[in-house]
Amino acid sequence: MRVQVAIVGGGPAGHLLGQLLYKAGIDAIVIEQRSQAYVLGRIRAGVLEQGTTDLLDEVDVGARMHREGLVHGGFALGFGGAHHRIDLNKLTGGKNVMVYGQTEVTHDLMDARAAAGLATAYEAENVSLHDFDGPNPKVRYVQHGVAHEVECDFIAGCDGFHGVSRASVPAAALKTYERVYPFGWLGVLSDTPPVSEELVYANHARGFALCSMRSHTRSRYYVQCSLEDKVENWSDNAFWDELRSRLAPELAESLVTGPSIEKSIAPLRSFVAEPMRFGRLFLAGDAAHIVPPTGAKGLNLAASDVRYLARALAEFYAGSEAGINHYSDTCLRRVWKAVRFSWWFTSLMHKFPDAGGFGQKIQEAELDYLIHSQAASTSLAENYVGLPL
Repeated sequence: MRVQVAIVGGGPAGHLLGQLLYKAGIDAIVIEQRSQAYVLGRIRAGVLEQGTTDLLDEVDVGARMHREGLVHGGFALGFGGAHHRIDLNKLTGGKNVMVYGQTEVTHDLMDARAAAGLATAYEAENVSLHDFDGPNPKVRYVQHGVAHEVECDFIAGCDGFHGVSRASVPAAALKTYERVYPFGWLGVLSDTPPVSEELVYANHARGFALCSMRSHTRSRYYVQCSLEDKVENWSDNAFWDELRSRLAPELAESLVTGPSIEKSIAPLRSFVAEPMRFGRLFLAGDAAHIVPPTGAKGLNLAASDVRYLARALAEFYAGSEAGINHYSDTCLRRVWKAVRFSWWFTSLMHKFPDAGGFGQKIQEAELDYLIHSQAASTSLAENYVGLPL
């Protein structure tokens, strides 16, 4: 099989790139290790920046998002027994974020790809990348016992942190930067109405908490926990009691609880791999960088990566190599700004094992400064809604 671009990874980054290339008239195949059902079964966050929602509209998959998504013009910071609203709309000149689950984004992109009859290979085992340091790269895989080889002009590695794409790069050609945080997030999904109409990020002496949602009737809540903790150690009642203890009293009293429909613990890390291009292999999304979920930047960074890549490839086929030559530098400028914001917000809102009472007081002082300084609030808001593409 011969295509112009082989996209390795069928999550939101790979499928969004596929739609962008389709709109540009570029032939591509999406190759995904897992089944379609498995990909759609992964529970992920879903706070979309304005730039991401605009991109979904650009590839004609935004209709359901606009019907079912929740537009948020602000969020709350909780500390000192109260919560304080950050008015995103006012502070950024009218910008908002959209709460719409990553799973739903992926579903919409998959449906659009299927409707257009575009090539997608699910359950592709033993995926391997070859010859991307020359003009004729190849991707090989086995699907249902049959070996396949895809010849292409370029490979887009959109297969996540543990995927084959970054692992295929010679170690000497890659430089990585990483910070692993000494805690995780225990998350619960429940069919209960959200405790607040907007997200609430809570700083508490017992640890961080986040009140989020998927819809008006489905909520997603998190509490900071130890990396050594186990899901089976947490009954639903224990989780709800811990969450209440970290919220302002009026929120805690109005919290509606119920049985969890999903419960998991996620570790937190910051990670960046440089560069993001190796010959005719391009890394995008989690294959190149990871951010803690505190700042809601993971999916949005992946969207900006594939936007840059799609435009670079369109320029290449129009006769210019400038876009692909500058792809890595262009992406990394935005990546590092998002990594900085996510690190800062994580450091501000979480309890660190060695911080002690002094660290807690410093966090409270900075939070107090944030809500009383328009300059500080504006900086937070500008980063949260997304820096310019």
